[in-house]
Amino acid sequence: MSQQTSTPEVELGEHEAIVRGDGGWIGKAVFGLGVLISLMHIYFNVFAVIPGLWQNALHFAGFVLMGALIYPMFGNGKNKLLIGVDIFIGLLGAFAALYMISMEDAIYARGVRLDTTEWILGTILLLMAIEFTRRTTGWIIPVLIILALTYIGWWGALIDGVFKFKGLHTETILFRSVFGDDALFGNIARISSTFVFMFILFGAFLVRSGAGEFIIDLARVVAGRSVGAPGLVAVFASGLTGTISGSAVANTASTGVITIPLMKKAGFPARFAGGVEAAASTGGQLMPPIMGAGAFVMANYTQIPYTTIIAVSFLPAILYFATVAFFVRMEAKRSNVHVVEGEIETAKEVLKRGGLPFLLPITLLIALLTIGYTPTYAAGFAIIGVIVASWLTPNKMGIRAVLEALALGARNMVMTGILLCAVGLIVNVITTAGIGSTFSLMITSWSGDSLIIAMVLIGLASLVLGMGLPVTASYIVLGTLSAPALFALIADGMLVDIIASGALSDEAKAIFMLAAPERLAEIGLPMSTDAARGILALVPVDMSGTLREMVLDEDTKLYALLSAHMIIFWLSQDSNVTPPLCLTAFAAAAIAKSPPMATGVQAWKVAKGLYIVPLLFAYTPFLGGEWYEVLQIFGFSFVGLYAVTGSLQGYLEEKLNWLERGFVLVMGAVLLWPIGLEIHLAALGIFVLFFFWNKKEAPELIAS
Repeated sequence: MSQQTSTPEVELGEHEAIVRGDGGWIGKAVFGLGVLISLMHIYFNVFAVIPGLWQNALHFAGFVLMGALIYPMFGNGKNKLLIGVDIFIGLLGAFAALYMISMEDAIYARGVRLDTTEWILGTILLLMAIEFTRRTTGWIIPVLIILALTYIGWWGALIDGVFKFKGLHTETILFRSVFGDDALFGNIARISSTFVFMFILFGAFLVRSGAGEFIIDLARVVAGRSVGAPGLVAVFASGLTGTISGSAVANTASTGVITIPLMKKAGFPARFAGGVEAAASTGGQLMPPIMGAGAFVMANYTQIPYTTIIAVSFLPAILYFATVAFFVRMEAKRSNVHVVEGEIETAKEVLKRGGLPFLLPITLLIALLTIGYTPTYAAGFAIIGVIVASWLTPNKMGIRAVLEALALGARNMVMTGILLCAVGLIVNVITTAGIGSTFSLMITSWSGDSLIIAMVLIGLASLVLGMGLPVTASYIVLGTLSAPALFALIADGMLVDIIASGALSDEAKAIFMLAAPERLAEIGLPMSTDAARGILALVPVDMSGTLREMVLDEDTKLYALLSAHMIIFWLSQDSNVTPPLCLTAFAAAAIAKSPPMATGVQAWKVAKGLYIVPLLFAYTPFLGGEWYEVLQIFGFSFVGLYAVTGSLQGYLEEKLNWLERGFVLVMGAVLLWPIGLEIHLAALGIFVLFFFWNKKEAPELIAS
């Protein structure tokens, strides 16, 4: 019987936490508790409907108990006295969560007043959320929670300026922190206890069934004999593994131990091998259908169906992985990397081992989502599909294997579950104090209504946040703070086009009668884009929202909202690969035995798609256009990214001098920018001719 597979904690930027081993009675307790937690989640996600607060409180309580067993408060976790203290703290935290929810009706009956017991246990509950977040993710998020809660209760009243906040009574803060819509057991906790948990459990079943090994083998078959084969295997394997993981660090640990040594053996520099694996694994969080927890959070924030989000994410994810593959190919040619013979199995040999049935549950999941099943139901059926599919392979899942998968899914969810509940405390403060609106106005002001400058500001903020916050937490905070500003800038760009075309309704013209009466004669007539932008700038901020509602249809506004959140989601991934704190790159460096910072620089360079593809979201209808528009953007962007990569690497089929690099960069920019079909076709033709001219003297790679 195969042993239980252990994977890194799923998603959200793992830090170097002290973790107790799996041996002894604690290991058995974690195993049993994990099985019970998973069964509980399956019950209330698939078979029953219970009140949301109770579901979220049970979710939090279960993972606090499990967290107490896995993550010690002090030392190495072996001291028996401290183990007892940890268990007591875990039981106290779980009890406090369930007690507070059980008293909800009584609290409302008293006019939202807390009695002494509720004051004590409510305070203990918040302290437990802070403490277990510290144990699992480090100090940054707990400090932010403390700063947020004290801001609305104390020091917000002491500061001047736009962020001055009068302050709330301590009782109000405590009540809202527990029962608020965006609080500890609010909307983000609901996402964690439903969609995220079920998909992480689905991934655990796939891992336990042996599907992960099959995916890596399949990737080696697809890319194993191409130029730069080992690096391309890393790209393919990470993309496929991302469909079941959604974790950059988990991807690096699972695929990197195979692909990084292969890359080094073939001749890739160690730091480049680690950088490629880190960049490719980061893309796992962009690859549908799981996409970490981000897609579920995005669906909740925007009220855009989850199926829509993953449907529009496939082609952008392919572009990202293509960019990584381009870097691999060019480095392979430049470094004269060998094609490693005798290492790659044939497709027949891989399929002979019976791995093909593992594609069935993934296909079933996508099919169920497509025909309208909720993500939780789809994940539940897909889990059953994994068990059935395993019986068509040599690695049949019996009762023991199913229990191991249940325990593994819960264990992989501990940090994510605690973090997504705790980060609600920060979001609750942001919404209560109106910080999001203020921050959005600041972005709009600083950017001077320039979308590209706003994206740069958000990217810098994401990088800073990502040095301390896990990726999904960074997206949640940034989305809450900056998405309204980004949405407004994208929507205003659409308004400019409509104003320039002269296609305004009479109702919309009435707003301009109030805002810009001196320009009224021009309204409704075709004009230049600059003139339209100047007229729109005259509309006061408090009237802009009304104008957008009147002029833009629902589909257009939906596209603008989706584009804004997708930009932020992509930019929030860069902390995985950007020095000085790039955990995914550091994990890859440990495998590659290369300098961590040098590996991080390589990962940052290879992951340039994180910055380029969002420009397509902002300036083209890549996420919301007609199918032929989307495919056209994809095709030209694919070639454009190849050109940009060649310029950055200084190599296509042969080395490029600085003049040639500049020329290729210009061609890539033209192919990426929305500049018209005729110009795109001309640029494509010119680049293809240059490519073949550059290829004529390229040396052939040596097979060994």
